[in-house]
Amino acid sequence: MAKKKREASKASSAWLNSYGDMITLMLCFFVMLYNPSEVDIVQMAELTASIHGDSGGGQSLAAGRLADLGNTINSLPSIEKGKSLGLAVKRAVSLFAPDVKSNKITLTSDERGLVITLAGDSFFAQGSAELRIDETRETLLRLAQFLSGADLKARRFRIEGHTDNTPVSGSEFPSNWELSTARATNVLHYLSDFGVDEEQFSVAGYADTRGKMANDTAEGRAYNRRVDIIILDDGHF
Repeated sequence: MAKKKREASKASSAWLNSYGDMITLMLCFFVMLYNPSEVDIVQMAELTASIHGDSGGGQSLAAGRLADLGNTINSLPSIEKGKSLGLAVKRAVSLFAPDVKSNKITLTSDERGLVITLAGDSFFAQGSAELRIDETRETLLRLAQFLSGADLKARRFRIEGHTDNTPVSGSEFPSNWELSTARATNVLHYLSDFGVDEEQFSVAGYADTRGKMANDTAEGRAYNRRVDIIILDDGHF
């Protein structure tokens, strides 16, 4: 009588339990290594907006030489200053969301620190240093509120005026140097009226010498007409 052929036993799946435990432990390990303070909050917000299609052209992902603001914060001599700047960046992203969406303001970070850029055409008429205060009052009030925050008491700020290369004609200003300086100064005057401490500020005008784009197109010239408000890093006082 022939013997029945012995069936092969099924492979055990017990190893899957050990494998699952190992993957879980590795995930926990990398989560523990993750340091949120090393994230550039400005660029993270811009990236999120671009993914959702909400950027509207008012934000920039351009990186400066030391654009990793998180690493900059960690390298500051004063840990408390680093923490305060990190909180300020988060607050700026939230506070200026309406202005970024309407293209009045751009938030970036570079080797100087956090840069709040005011779009020149939104704040000034062509060839004029007078602020369009009726259209920009709410934005300037938010700026004053932000710069007067307790987390920025130990910080220094610089307001920089910039123009395109179009010569000034039929104006009270002899050249773009005077125009750029007057615009930066007038921004400071309004911020002072709204409560900022003038002693924390310095003012500069650069005319068309520090353009971000070429001046050979209307778009490039519009991008270069701007006022930058910079929360200075310790090395740029």
